[in-house]
Amino acid sequence: MLLLTMARLSRTISVYFRMIKFEHSVFALPFAFVGALMAASGSPSSKQVFWIVVAMVGARSGAMGLNRIIDRDIDRENPRTRQREIPSGKIKVGEAVSFTVFSLAVFIAAAYNLNPLCLKLSPLAVLVLILYSYTKRFTWMSHFVLGIAISLAPVGAWIAVRGTFDTAILPLSLAVVFWLAGFDVLYALQDIDFDRTRGLFSIPGRFGVKRALALARFFHGVSVALLLSSGLLFGRGPFYWTGMALVSALFIYEHSLVRSDDLSRLDMAFFNMNGYISVTVFVFTLLDYMLRG
Repeated sequence: MLLLTMARLSRTISVYFRMIKFEHSVFALPFAFVGALMAASGSPSSKQVFWIVVAMVGARSGAMGLNRIIDRDIDRENPRTRQREIPSGKIKVGEAVSFTVFSLAVFIAAAYNLNPLCLKLSPLAVLVLILYSYTKRFTWMSHFVLGIAISLAPVGAWIAVRGTFDTAILPLSLAVVFWLAGFDVLYALQDIDFDRTRGLFSIPGRFGVKRALALARFFHGVSVALLLSSGLLFGRGPFYWTGMALVSALFIYEHSLVRSDDLSRLDMAFFNMNGYISVTVFVFTLLDYMLRG
């Protein structure tokens, strides 16, 4: 009986993990760690790291839950997404709502355990997470709203460590905005026909495939420039600059995978390369702080 119960629990957890695409946490969490490293000028405390991780898991799980609930009718109509957990009936709407409320409560509890400013700003963060899911209904700038939501990771981690908001973290935060906007444009290429038919807004739907690819390249170029600016601002050394050179190479390779007449490798460009990019930024920033101080 115990084994049967554990097996059911495992299947349930797997379904919820698929709904929120838990593996995609690799996109935002490394940037939160970078923000924490820069705020601490080295190693933040173990308590801070713990609650930053809890806050990130709660916020991201809640954000994905909100998106799946708000977009459930759209997902049901889109051939690419109709097998997602809510449209396919694997998770009921009420269950998704409960999961989302719990996740956001975990996020707010983590903010409470970090410092008063984190707690005061947590409702604003939740508002941004809610806003994103509606923006595709009225503006092709939705990619940037998603970027702003993800850029809260390094800003939040900075505030978690320092207890204050400082403009020094803005170049890194803006780098995340443009990085996310760029790869979300690539991701949106999959739905260009559906978006136009359904009346949804996106850069590919508004400008077409060729211009969307050019804009994504431009956004990623801006992201690299901002990462370099952040390194200069914080006086980083050779390990950081080596990492940024690798990140630049990864961006170039990512865009070589996708052409206007061949989108067959889009999944690799979106999932693999962007995971590598965020992890590379974190690893080489960590090395620079640990080995240089």
